[in-house]
Amino acid sequence: MDVPGRERERASDDQPYFFLSYAHTPRVGPGGGDPDHWVHVLYRDLCNHIMALTDLPAGVPAGFMDREMSSGDGWPQKLSENLARCRVFVPLLSPRYFTSEMCGREWYAFHERQVRVKAVDGRETSAIVPALWTRVDYAQLPDSVRHIHLDHATFGERYATNGIYGLIKLSRLRDEYEETVLTLAQRIVQVAEQTPLPPSRPRDYEHTPSAFRPRGEGPRRIHLTVAAPTRDTIPEYRDAGPYGDDPHDWNPYHSESTRPLPALAQELIRSLDYRITVSSLDDEDTHDPGEADAERKGKTVGRPGILLVDRWALTDDERRRRLAAFDRASFPWVSAIVPWNRADLQCHSEEGRRVTAELERTLPLILERGRRTDSRIAVNGVPTLKAFTDVLPAVVAHTTRQYLKHAEAHPPPGPHVPRPRLMGPIQPPDPAGGLDDEGEA
Repeated sequence: MDVPGRERERASDDQPYFFLSYAHTPRVGPGGGDPDHWVHVLYRDLCNHIMALTDLPAGVPAGFMDREMSSGDGWPQKLSENLARCRVFVPLLSPRYFTSEMCGREWYAFHERQVRVKAVDGRETSAIVPALWTRVDYAQLPDSVRHIHLDHATFGERYATNGIYGLIKLSRLRDEYEETVLTLAQRIVQVAEQTPLPPSRPRDYEHTPSAFRPRGEGPRRIHLTVAAPTRDTIPEYRDAGPYGDDPHDWNPYHSESTRPLPALAQELIRSLDYRITVSSLDDEDTHDPGEADAERKGKTVGRPGILLVDRWALTDDERRRRLAAFDRASFPWVSAIVPWNRADLQCHSEEGRRVTAELERTLPLILERGRRTDSRIAVNGVPTLKAFTDVLPAVVAHTTRQYLKHAEAHPPPGPHVPRPRLMGPIQPPDPAGGLDDEGEA
């Protein structure tokens, strides 16, 4: 397990101070100039200030923005490498920013680094420093970014009204622009030095999810059910390290993480712009399939769901019964994730093989559905914390797609109103207002 001191040592001088994330503006007409010219001016000014404010060695870039790269092979890898190495993430907020899938991927990749640091040593890091490029409607911000502190009072009223774009474009506000950029550069340096964020392994950019829901899509909801024993309900031979007083305390990767897994999963899912609810299987009502069908008939059927299950829960008769009922009543949009820590020696023991076989008998429907996806590792056993954080977004996306594909919203019960039927070709009205051949007006 990494210790905090070792994490801090990894924040080295070759890390760029900031990653400038911005929404690319479409060109207007074939002969138009570079629509993002002023973003590059801001980037250049920030780099100049940071070089003056720090002792960054010559040749080490102060920042990164994708304008510095030529298009072609290697572009996603270069982007991912800098997201994994930069010390501070600076999103340029604008209405276009939150509709950009590329910006959403960048935000998620950086935020995931912060979540992992918190999981490893419990250290809170907040290395996202938003900057206002143009005025935005804060009521329209995605749920996934509402936890970010927008300290715009420091930059003044004109900044809040016009954004950096307005300051840089209006010559009469040039002094305000210079002051704003210097203040922003000072803030970047302060955050980088006070909350050092170690580099991580680059994430596959093509498979990185977006932190923003697609344009026009309403709030996304998902439910997480935790099926895990407690310290008091595990067998005597089972190591108590992963367990606590409540199923929500379950931490199967306790050798590499200080956080309970349900809390980590909840934070990651929320950062994908979902509204998430979490419950323990011990506290849920379970039904036989017939009861579930009768209860839900005529209603909007549930919501996407994920079962987070510890195989050692199968050692308890009541939990085994509940899991079997959960499986029988589950819809196609209920998926499972089965953490199975490869560093836990008991997972490879005879007892480990026995609870694995019991899980196969208890959850045949959910496990078989999971094995028909590209993320079959989720039900076959997720071996490490990194593998869990990698596979969770894919399971969330698959579960949502299944819900949109299969769930059917039925109208509420009420009196039957017959739909009108056409009895034959539509006839022109009788000028005399008489009856047709069928004897109707």
